[in-house]
Amino acid sequence: MAICITSTKGGVDKTTLTANLGAYLADLGQTALLVDADPQPTLSSFFPLRHRASGGLTRLMVEAATADVISQTTLERLDLVYSDDPDGKLRDAVDGRVRLKHLLGRPPFAQYDIILIDTQGAVGPLQDAAVAAADILLSPIPPEILSAREFVRGTVTMLERLRPMAFLGAPIGPLRGILYRLDRSRDARRIAEELRREAYLPSKGAITILETAIPASVVYREAATYRTPVHRFDRRRGATPSALDTLEALVAELFPHLKTSPTSSGE
Repeated sequence: MAICITSTKGGVDKTTLTANLGAYLADLGQTALLVDADPQPTLSSFFPLRHRASGGLTRLMVEAATADVISQTTLERLDLVYSDDPDGKLRDAVDGRVRLKHLLGRPPFAQYDIILIDTQGAVGPLQDAAVAAADILLSPIPPEILSAREFVRGTVTMLERLRPMAFLGAPIGPLRGILYRLDRSRDARRIAEELRREAYLPSKGAITILETAIPASVVYREAATYRTPVHRFDRRRGATPSALDTLEALVAELFPHLKTSPTSSGE
């Protein structure tokens, strides 16, 4: 299964969500692959590598070559296709918008239980390719109603624009929105309900707002500084959900068939 973490605007922590979700899934025993489809390669350096492949996304997308494009992070069962497109060559791939989907369905990618694709904030061919490659779209949404309306407007426009991709064998998957950086002083239920009203009618039900919300917490930034998964970094349990609690709830919504107790603590 491939999931694309996407948004039509930047600065909503897509990369942090991609990295931490991938690491948590790997600790659940899933083989997970991160694909950095953002020209600003933040995901590529989020976790340390124990093996760096000689090629990355450019070799995969431009040459359609799969040999030695998968790097290994220091986290067990978590691999990476790094971003290496400083000259924007990916825009020139002849069948770029569907190529990634077809490539990810072949070996060596077929071995992975979960593929997570990080995207750039700007609309363009690379984001289109990542969205078309996914079975599910996941989009973090800041918890302000103006941001929510912009999310709905931009996302509905994107989904409508890409809908003809189905005729090329790349139907656009369902979209799940997740409230991100939710301040504890806010009424989460009220915001979520307002978002659902904003999302449902314009999208004709194509956008689903998840029950899980990711709280505003410095622990996500601190864990990234130490280049470690947030669920390993934050072990606090209390009145508010820990990062482990939050990721457990998110995975339960996205993958209800999975056991949500990590098999590895990383210690």
